[in-house]
Amino acid sequence: MTDFLQMQTAFERQVDAERLATALVERRLAACVQIVGPIQSTYRWKGQTETAEEWLCLIKTRRELWEEVQRAIVELHPYETPEIIATPIAEGSKAYLDWVAEETQPR
Repeated sequence: MTDFLQMQTAFERQVDAERLATALVERRLAACVQIVGPIQSTYRWKGQTETAEEWLCLIKTRRELWEEVQRAIVELHPYETPEIIATPIAEGSKAYLDWVAEETQPR
């Protein structure tokens, strides 16, 4: 099993995505958060098909921080039900993954 995850969530406003990215990196819950956007999302919400412009956050972290990152997203996210998913990082360069591990250790 991999020790690293790429988590993701999306925001309606770029400023909210930036606020989460800064908080996660400053709290050492993520080594890096990439903000991609704007993207177009189509989804069903409360029985209706919706389309929205969003900003996607790609969060690089350690598996053991999953719960803490999830709590931070819920704390900082304006959506009633934010997307919070994670994909294991199956492979990665040793140097990069060492950096992720180092940057997500408490000081």
